[in-house]
Amino acid sequence: MRERVDLLKLFLEIDEAIRRIERRFNGINEPDDLIRDDDGLDRLDGISMMLIAISENIRKIDKIIGNATFDKYPDVNWSEVKGIRNILAHAYFDIDHDEVYAICAFELECLKQTLAKIRSDI
Repeated sequence: MRERVDLLKLFLEIDEAIRRIERRFNGINEPDDLIRDDDGLDRLDGISMMLIAISENIRKIDKIIGNATFDKYPDVNWSEVKGIRNILAHAYFDIDHDEVYAICAFELECLKQTLAKIRSDI
């Protein structure tokens, strides 16, 4: 029972992180918008922090339910999702804004939908 409560909390935190990313990414039309001015840099900082949070929670979920569960959902590159935390946390001033843009523009929606399906399935 405790595991289910922990999982629900982790999934809800990811949902909130995705919501914050979507809000911060609104109005960003190209990668350079993230570095063009202080507003863009503030958005890049906030988005990066939420990507770290998502990565951390995916790692925690993985420990609870096991990697085999994620393997059933190949639309997401789980090793990249888990690994983005290390890249962002250890190379903070060298964050690749093109990569952050690509994640937000092209991968976040798939992650969001896949996580909803996993949560429903378990």
